Amino acid sequence: MAELNAEENELLVLKNKLIQQLNFIYKDVDQTIDYEELSDQLIKLMRLDENCYTPIAYQNHWSQKDVIMITYGDSLLKPDEKPLETLKHFLDNHIGDSINSVHILPFFPYSSDDGFSVIDYSSVNESLGGWDEIQSIAKDRRLMSDLVINHCSSRSAWFDNFIKGEGIGYDFFYTASPDDDLSDVVRPRTSDLLRETDTGKGTQHVWCTFSHDQVDFDFRNPEVLKSFVSIIRLYLDMGVKILRFDAVAFLWKKLNSSSINLPETHEVVRLLRTLLEHAVSDAVIITETNIPNTQNLTYFGNANEAHAIYNFSLPPLLINSLVTGNCLYLKRWLMSMPPSQNGTFYFNFIASHDGIGLRPAEGLLNDYELNSLVEAMQEFGGKVSWRTTETGEPKPYEINIALYDALQGTTKGRDSLGLQRFICAHAIMFGLEGIPGVYIHSLLGTQNDYEKVANTQQNRSINRHRWEYQELQSKLADSENHHAVVLSSLKGLLDIRIKQPAFHPNATQFTLHLGLQMFGFWRQSQDRKQSIFCISNITDHEMELAIHDLNLIMTDNWIELISGIELDMQQEMITLAPYQTVWISNVFHK
Repeated sequence: MAELNAEENELLVLKNKLIQQLNFIYKDVDQTIDYEELSDQLIKLMRLDENCYTPIAYQNHWSQKDVIMITYGDSLLKPDEKPLETLKHFLDNHIGDSINSVHILPFFPYSSDDGFSVIDYSSVNESLGGWDEIQSIAKDRRLMSDLVINHCSSRSAWFDNFIKGEGIGYDFFYTASPDDDLSDVVRPRTSDLLRETDTGKGTQHVWCTFSHDQVDFDFRNPEVLKSFVSIIRLYLDMGVKILRFDAVAFLWKKLNSSSINLPETHEVVRLLRTLLEHAVSDAVIITETNIPNTQNLTYFGNANEAHAIYNFSLPPLLINSLVTGNCLYLKRWLMSMPPSQNGTFYFNFIASHDGIGLRPAEGLLNDYELNSLVEAMQEFGGKVSWRTTETGEPKPYEINIALYDALQGTTKGRDSLGLQRFICAHAIMFGLEGIPGVYIHSLLGTQNDYEKVANTQQNRSINRHRWEYQELQSKLADSENHHAVVLSSLKGLLDIRIKQPAFHPNATQFTLHLGLQMFGFWRQSQDRKQSIFCISNITDHEMELAIHDLNLIMTDNWIELISGIELDMQQEMITLAPYQTVWISNVFHK
């Protein structure tokens, strides 16, 4: 028997791993599946039979230079220009080297939910541009794209075929009976779970986790898995390097269960990770799982599942700290968070196209704190979205508000320190272990869009403004305009951050104990040469920071990175203005 060469051996190892994963996923579903044949099909769909990398375990494909801007493809509009072209102009002319990656929210043809109800996964929404524009952006920046993997549009060709009972997609969707016991199902919506649909095979009831226009896939059918492997391959070919698995926690359904975070869901993520890392060595999976913190952490697996998870608990806890002037809950949470091992990272954000999720704060903020936070956000013009609990009771699920407006005051009411509070929130986030994601409307200090809410009747529209690019450029040209001040301030912080090794996503982090009105943590570079003490006054009044509380090595020269001022080691106190942040380091990488 001829010996296998290295490439053939790697494919054999890969195939055996896929067979094991497929067996775990489908063993209770269909005993007739030929796992060997299915693994061969997946390898071919991903073109691993042509080119197959050998992944290196626990390897970091990122550094402190990585920052991701989150945006819709049409957040910026210019007459007679494709929105994706306008977006590229903004990135080139206003962002530059401060941010090296961009997450363009679903840019495919869609029917609802601002893109998250995909009609066609293989094409770009022509109102935005085409694959040429996507690839043009991907040439200059690391591109992150959504893989809307749990559901698609009820107007898709696949669902049309389901209704007809023939063609590709006729068996792609999960159905149940109204007589089934679905009382344990966990979902973030109050609408009916099942959608009654007339089909060529009679009336069927389609599972809809989110809305009746978003029909859920049935991953018990291997053809669904194969279709998504083909989609992933297409996105990689088009320059996508980061895949965001949207709503993936709900992927596998099972009667008489919660149908969230099921073992089969985790194994599907691991299988797709296996295929992805053999296809493109530095491609990354981020799982979008807006669920309680302990459940969210499980999507790291053992550094063999998601490369990154959203730090969903950060937005409500950080905003709560800044509007109450008390960091108790934020500090407790940070102390409880395990360091991300090499090969994984936290994706930090405090604003996004969605609202401030409250489920990730459950168990971290008590009901009083949650209710106080909701009331404060409503006072600043925010809306509240609701979910139905397991007992059938309505409960706040999400606060919908632009972050700039969310931080325009405290629980005492509005004040004149909104800008400082807003910058402070980002300075904290930029310093934390992980990679920061910055929403375009945070970069621009965009405020609540009530007109869009009125037009769409959707609460989330409040933070999905579309800027006329000429108007925006006019505002950014005025150095005293708050939009220009915000962009300049945040870019200034990022320009410092991306040069400091101690801000590597996997650099050491320890929480500091400076009382409840001063929030601080310490970062140390992986080579242990640089230390940074990140300290923020989270109150609306001056605070004194005792230098001896930091245990600085007195033989080192310490510099405050944001101001560029060297510390006088003879002074005992540093005065921090309301919402001021300092980054105190023994090394300044310019």
